[in-house]
Amino acid sequence: MEKRIAAFDIGDKRIGVAFSDPFNEYAMPGDTYWRTGKFTEDVKAIARIAEERGAGTIVCGLPVNFDGSESVQTEKTRRFIEALRAETRIPVVTEDERFTTMQATQTLIEGGVRRKKRKNSVDSIAAACILDGYLAKRKKEKEKMSLKEESYDYDDENNFVELVDENGESHRYEHVGTIEYRGEWYCFFTNPEEAEEAYEDEEDAGEEIVVFRLVGDEDDESLEMVTDDKLLDEVFAEFCNQYGDSEDADEAAALEPDEE
Repeated sequence: MEKRIAAFDIGDKRIGVAFSDPFNEYAMPGDTYWRTGKFTEDVKAIARIAEERGAGTIVCGLPVNFDGSESVQTEKTRRFIEALRAETRIPVVTEDERFTTMQATQTLIEGGVRRKKRKNSVDSIAAACILDGYLAKRKKEKEKMSLKEESYDYDDENNFVELVDENGESHRYEHVGTIEYRGEWYCFFTNPEEAEEAYEDEEDAGEEIVVFRLVGDEDDESLEMVTDDKLLDEVFAEFCNQYGDSEDADEAAALEPDEE
């Protein structure tokens, strides 16, 4: 299970404390930390609070003006955050805390909490607001990553092309790579259907690869099958050499040049 996330609303007199639930879905306010007036001691105390709760990430609110510009308080908070990063091994990130104190105060007012008692919890509720914002942003980023992965799978399907042979028959091939060799470009394709048939006929059959030379100018390019056995061996060796440097080296090793 992913570790919880700790959040702090850093003020001159108090530091609001909040933690995520065990599943990092929502924020829960904790006990407000009252500063001692000793900078180093306060930094160590905040690091200890996060470490004792087993936090995997620390989120610190960064105060800025309504227009996004920085203020004196921004610099003071940055100084505390940098000291906290030096004090703990837990990653420390920042989150815009504009309007969080206002939101926290409104929450307390709506809850009927009297003015004198608000200062005991307003900072921790503000820290929870900061953490809620961070969790929401992280959720959106995960959704974007998921969409990118789906898009990648779709693009992967676009590697398949229809090639027409000299008899006018169409064959579906998968493009597996293109390299430059001695000033010319060579494209490498496999035929999934033929590979499946070969596997059924012979258990250890390798997947055959067809090599084409890219000929013509940019406006009228075409693929020409490489029939010279010596050139085919040289080009295929160069392909395996370049392909072997990638993470797909095992796939390259399983390919065999079509000698037909």
